[in-house]
Amino acid sequence: MAKYKPELKAHIVHEYLSTAQSTYDLSEKYHIGRRQISGWIQRYRLNGPDTLKQRRHKRNFTTDFKLNVINYYQTHEDSTAEVAARFDILPSQVSTWRLRFEREGITALNPQPKGRPPKVNHPKKQRRQLAHQSELDRLKEELAKKNQELYETKMERDILKKSLSLFRPLRPGRKRK
Repeated sequence: MAKYKPELKAHIVHEYLSTAQSTYDLSEKYHIGRRQISGWIQRYRLNGPDTLKQRRHKRNFTTDFKLNVINYYQTHEDSTAEVAARFDILPSQVSTWRLRFEREGITALNPQPKGRPPKVNHPKKQRRQLAHQSELDRLKEELAKKNQELYETKMERDILKKSLSLFRPLRPGRKRK
């Protein structure tokens, strides 16, 4: 949940732009930090009123966008906060992308998978993979599975027969060999 409502942000920015009050005066009046208010004002001036609204969905950035941000930061004499306001992102994203790019190159800016890799193979994925195989390969694989099951069943049967013959109780008049 956002700390400040978009309506309050818009009201403070409008009050700053329409009156002669400074960010210090607004900070004292609303008990909000000066830097916070000046950041809202800067974002409003660069990108309009939509930047003050809370985002409902996570944004995914392309490698080209990240490269454009890094290139802009390196070619202009703006701070990370100013670059972030211009591109409507967080200042920490600018510095993180720049450091990754300097250390590992362009491959570090590619989207990375999130979370742990799954431990269980999902049957839907297996069905999709089977659909892509040719019919002949699928039938061969199915036949190999059935042959393996048959072999395992025969081995179990033979083991049971052998154990019954070895451990069966003696009948009167018969001797063990």
